[in-house]
Amino acid sequence: MRLSREKINHLSHLIVNHLAQEEKVTLLKDANDVRLEVMHVILSELEIDDQVDSIVRKRLDSYSRKISEGTQEWNIMYQKLYEEEMNKLGRL
Repeated sequence: MRLSREKINHLSHLIVNHLAQEEKVTLLKDANDVRLEVMHVILSELEIDDQVDSIVRKRLDSYSRKISEGTQEWNIMYQKLYEEEMNKLGRL
């Protein structure tokens, strides 16, 4: 996870406060319930991202020709494999 729980909590407050101020949006539940659901969604997405990152890194490590992390080649391969894995999950 790249974001701390405090940052996710802060983001959820910002999102719900913004939604509550929109004229076209009506919260059908208590703002805190909506905020908790927003937090849940953010955490779920970050978990998926972490899982995909792990899969991609394992695939890159399994290559017979080692590619050094941080190089342009590694970055390109990482992005390509990351997109493939996200496509498999229907995320891109």
